[in-house]
Amino acid sequence: MKIARRQVLRWATGAAFLPSLSQVARSQAYPARPVRLIVGLAAGGSVDNVTRLMAQWLSVRLGQQVIVENRPGAAGNIATEVVARATPDGYTLLVVLAGNAINASLLPKNGVNLVRDIVPVAGLVRVPNLMVVYPGVPAQTVPEFIAYAKANEKAQFCLERQRQFTACGWRTVQDDGRR
Repeated sequence: MKIARRQVLRWATGAAFLPSLSQVARSQAYPARPVRLIVGLAAGGSVDNVTRLMAQWLSVRLGQQVIVENRPGAAGNIATEVVARATPDGYTLLVVLAGNAINASLLPKNGVNLVRDIVPVAGLVRVPNLMVVYPGVPAQTVPEFIAYAKANEKAQFCLERQRQFTACGWRTVQDDGRR
């Protein structure tokens, strides 16, 4: 196979310019500008306080300002939508709460898919969940409560949408306002 002289010159010229391309392709250090932490609740609550402490710590650690922006309303959906519609560059972050996951299951046509549109980055806080019942309920454990709820129609409390997602098979209980 014979290689033309012009082809060799093209290769040599291209090879000479390769080192200059690495200067153009060099990535910027993150963060190069302020980062926004979006919270779906009003300022002043425990979530806002934890987020502000985390933002202060991140600002020192990253050497760039981290701004907490509260976007309350629609059970956190407004904040979720702001982040989902933002440029996916890592400069707009959402503080996700249990309510965000609940909204995703109860409102699937919300316009924002939490699983598809939001990517988890880090866990900030672990919160224990607690199940409480009225002292007159004879159940002492979760399995006992489930058995009691299945046996007593008035104790069944599965919302229709929750039943669809969890297949719990319980009927929806209408709240008649009597307590």
